[in-house]
Amino acid sequence: MEVTLALAILLGVGFIAAKAAQLVRLPSVTGYICAGVVLGPSCLHLITEEALQHQLGHFTQIALMLIAFGIGEHLDLRHLRQAAKSVGYIGLGETSGAFWLVGMGTFLVAWGTRVGNPAWGLMNFITLALLLGAVSVATAPAATLHVMRELRATGPLTKTLMAVVAVDDGLAIIIFGIAMSAARHLVGAEGKSVLWAGADSAAEIMGSLVIGAFAGLLIDFVVHRLKRRGEMLTAGLALLLLAGELARLMHWSPLLTGMATGFTIVNRDRRDVRVFRAINDFEPPIYALFFTLAGAHLQISALATAGYLGAVYALLRVAGKMVGANLGSRLSGAPISVRRWLGLALVPQAGVAIGLIFLIQGDEALGAYSVVITPVVLAAVVLSELVGPACARLAVMKAGEARGEIEREQQRETLHARKEAAVGGEHVQLAPWTWGPLGRTANPQGYVLFGVSDPRTVAGLARIATVLAHYHGARPLAVRVHSPKPRDSGEEGATAAPELFAAAAKEASNLGQEVETQVEVAADVAGGVVATAQARETWAIVLGHPLERTKQSFARVVDAVAQRAPCPVIVVRFAGVLHTERILVPVGSVQELRPLRDVVRALAQVGPHRITLLQMLPPEATEEQMQGAEQELREWAREKQLPQPVSCRAIATEARVETIAQAAAQHDLLVMAAASPRGLPRLFFGSLAEDVAQQCDKPILMVHGAEK
Repeated sequence: MEVTLALAILLGVGFIAAKAAQLVRLPSVTGYICAGVVLGPSCLHLITEEALQHQLGHFTQIALMLIAFGIGEHLDLRHLRQAAKSVGYIGLGETSGAFWLVGMGTFLVAWGTRVGNPAWGLMNFITLALLLGAVSVATAPAATLHVMRELRATGPLTKTLMAVVAVDDGLAIIIFGIAMSAARHLVGAEGKSVLWAGADSAAEIMGSLVIGAFAGLLIDFVVHRLKRRGEMLTAGLALLLLAGELARLMHWSPLLTGMATGFTIVNRDRRDVRVFRAINDFEPPIYALFFTLAGAHLQISALATAGYLGAVYALLRVAGKMVGANLGSRLSGAPISVRRWLGLALVPQAGVAIGLIFLIQGDEALGAYSVVITPVVLAAVVLSELVGPACARLAVMKAGEARGEIEREQQRETLHARKEAAVGGEHVQLAPWTWGPLGRTANPQGYVLFGVSDPRTVAGLARIATVLAHYHGARPLAVRVHSPKPRDSGEEGATAAPELFAAAAKEASNLGQEVETQVEVAADVAGGVVATAQARETWAIVLGHPLERTKQSFARVVDAVAQRAPCPVIVVRFAGVLHTERILVPVGSVQELRPLRDVVRALAQVGPHRITLLQMLPPEATEEQMQGAEQELREWAREKQLPQPVSCRAIATEARVETIAQAAAQHDLLVMAAASPRGLPRLFFGSLAEDVAQQCDKPILMVHGAEK
């Protein structure tokens, strides 16, 4: 398979699986890994072993460096000094707990079931248990970091967890080096002393940290002198990957090197962390590839091969981590949330553990033990990578530190409450009318027509139509269109109209105006509305957006009316409380203001209002261009005689909908020009007003058609 096609499949399927995992409240990591398992040699075999080992392996190396660098960002000494005692106790507790529990448990099971070579004796089983215990110490910083970022977690548990994960790999290297040396002595092979093995591991750690510290200083020196984010990304990534490759060539730890690099930058006195933000923008696709590739590497057959020993290893490793972390937390006096939930967040195990397996396989004296160790550890990795991220997510949620998830849950509850209110029979909320009665026109000319069909929106539509009618010196006209079915006399529409008309008349009366009413019988709603408008002098047509989810039938009605109507068509999307004191008018250019002038002036003339004209420019717009756009807005406002005060703003934005939604939070009502073309042009270009209506929680007036 071509590498480009493999990347497309991995990214696409991984993204879909991650979204599916989020729907059932699982971390994205779980979705990525499941996608990889399905695509890899264990299932569909779309991604082959050759592609994994030779064509795509470098993406794993890049991802590991980025992950380690991101963990280093969390090792800010200003925040960790108070937690240093906790981190030390917890780190020793969880590594020791996993090592001893796994070592003793796997020894008993292996000796009792006589796994491995039939000629093995007591020392062989002790050696096997010693190696399994050493491998069990390692965790999976990648999965843990990804879950923390996805949840935007912050708090005592999160800070302690990231620090423990960072020191965990260093402790794992030390313990594994000593265990390897002890194992060689147990099987009678020539090797270094245990003391020498410990010194060798310490040298590996120190070398990795020195390279990382030097790389951090160099990156900080270079990035501090750069201004553009793209340049920071290029220079920072080049130096970071170079440091990791140097550590790998020295047979040291690229993970520790990456952590030391991030640690050095974040603890510099000037604390220039822009390089972290720049590299964060580069991470999402690399992370998706990394975790999907990790899933493709997993061999489901290892679950069956591992047998009882694999189950015992997996269970005792989790138990050791949880018990050891809890004991360390208690000894250090850590907060209650850390005591209860830290161990659960340490369940994931992946890359480092697999790397330790390869070291055992490559050792001549201990290679025979890899026949048992490899399927056991791989089976545990499969289970921990599928279940571990969910455990980490649960721990953070239980500790109440998942800020992102809490905000999303609040948004879901708000949207659910709004939907329940919309479909539960409640009327649209209107702010009390405090401007005083609108003076009646002595000789009204023409009409502002508004359709009435939903009793919940009638009052809101009547208010908008009455304000517009007052501005134009016209009368508001409430129209009920009835489309009789075959054998329908039309009596149903006639009997429903009086209640709707009464609600419209009551709201218009509150504003000091009178409403005319009409029941129009037509084959379709659009035809009835247009026929009524064409039969009278009509200044504007006001239609109400459905309170429930947008229906295609309503969109077709609006299109048909807008194409045939002799005047502008204004669609009102209700949300929250209908209030008009602070009006936001977002546009992409001054030309888009033409059809909005009369609507904005009509709303503003009933009383003191604050109007904001917001023009959105491309992200590369200069300061001079923004100042010129603001001046053009001010000139337009003066020329069209908009009531003051009018605030004119221009902003360079990468995402228009998000920019408008943020600005809308400080306003009561939005007025926007709706895209007029339909069919293929609308499908291709889209409609900004409709997109904003779907994501903004403020009332919106969408104006179709040119000014009269």
